Amino acid sequence: MPWIYLLLAGVFEIGFALGLKYSEGFTRLWPSVITVVFAAISLWLLTQALRTIPVGTGYAVWTGIGAVGVAIAGVFLFGDSASWPRLLCIGLIVAGVMGLKLVS
Repeated sequence: MPWIYLLLAGVFEIGFALGLKYSEGFTRLWPSVITVVFAAISLWLLTQALRTIPVGTGYAVWTGIGAVGVAIAGVFLFGDSASWPRLLCIGLIVAGVMGLKLVS
């Protein structure tokens, strides 16, 4: 169950980071509210996961899920580059997250 909490925490981390873009510096009310709610849910889920998962592993996986998710969303939502070096780097993050899961 802690790994499911961590996965969900990462998904809400993606929503939080994207919300930062849509809130335009917290100048738009509803995107700002959603951003804060997603951040709170993400952190709560992370704390639940860290009851069992080592903090270094949990935090690295959480940030990795967020980083990969936001990078991929940026390609589709904001027209960010999808060049092979960028995709390779995203793949390295995924490999690192998978490695941490396998050794924990």
